[in-house]
Amino acid sequence: MLERAFAKINLGLDIVGKRPDGYHEVNMVMQSIALADEVELLPAEKISVTTDNEDIPDGKDNLAWKAAMLLAEMYGHKPNVQIHIRKHIFSAAGLAGGSADAAAVLRGLNRLWQLGLSADELEVLAAELGSDVPFCIRGGTAAATGRGEILEPLADMPETWVVLAKPKVSVSTAWAYQNFRNEEVSVRPDITAMKKAVKNSDKQGILACMGNVLESVTCKAYPEIDAIKETMMASGAEISLMSGSGPTVFCFVDSESGGKHIAAVLRENFAIDIELTKTLRRNNL
Repeated sequence: MLERAFAKINLGLDIVGKRPDGYHEVNMVMQSIALADEVELLPAEKISVTTDNEDIPDGKDNLAWKAAMLLAEMYGHKPNVQIHIRKHIFSAAGLAGGSADAAAVLRGLNRLWQLGLSADELEVLAAELGSDVPFCIRGGTAAATGRGEILEPLADMPETWVVLAKPKVSVSTAWAYQNFRNEEVSVRPDITAMKKAVKNSDKQGILACMGNVLESVTCKAYPEIDAIKETMMASGAEISLMSGSGPTVFCFVDSESGGKHIAAVLRENFAIDIELTKTLRRNNL
């Protein structure tokens, strides 16, 4: 059985407070993109997790393992599955690659083990694994509050081309949130107005509302992020923004040829990983 694990970008990411449990209270809009890992699930005598990327942990340290064990323990099923992940999503990049893989395991094992769980039930389980995992169950376009696990499905945003650029650094999500200082934020996304713009399929309205307060942390530590954003805009991007805690930067472009042009300019000027992809509608997942 093969499941595709789609990456996400943040159209808007705001932090509105600190929770009693130590997590930050967020207000976000997240968007699925076509870049995806492939998660293969095969019946086996015992659980195993392998990947084709040496930077990604195999075995118990992989979130996919934890997803399989959680589902097995909750529903009394022997964890008899072999999981192999073919990575295409950049790792430690702000694109929810590990979360997407874990969500793919939950969806796939629900079918393989014939558990009959609804997407709502899978999202509740997913919240025990990480803040981005619930969104990755169904993806599409969604607002997220709480620590990111409380989801409000939105209408599909207008499909658009996306260029992704990841500098050769890795960023810890925990580090970014721990170093966030509200007083250092100069521009915040307007999530309320963005949700309205998404509902109205108003792409220009969406662009006007976008922002990510974690840029105040990660861009300060890694100045190349701002340099990549500026190069994207100078090369014809409609908007450029860091996704999640970074360091991946994405931009929207109005055509595939425009995306290829920006990707070529970036390759000439930076040591980065590049992907040209598109936003996804929920029914395409």
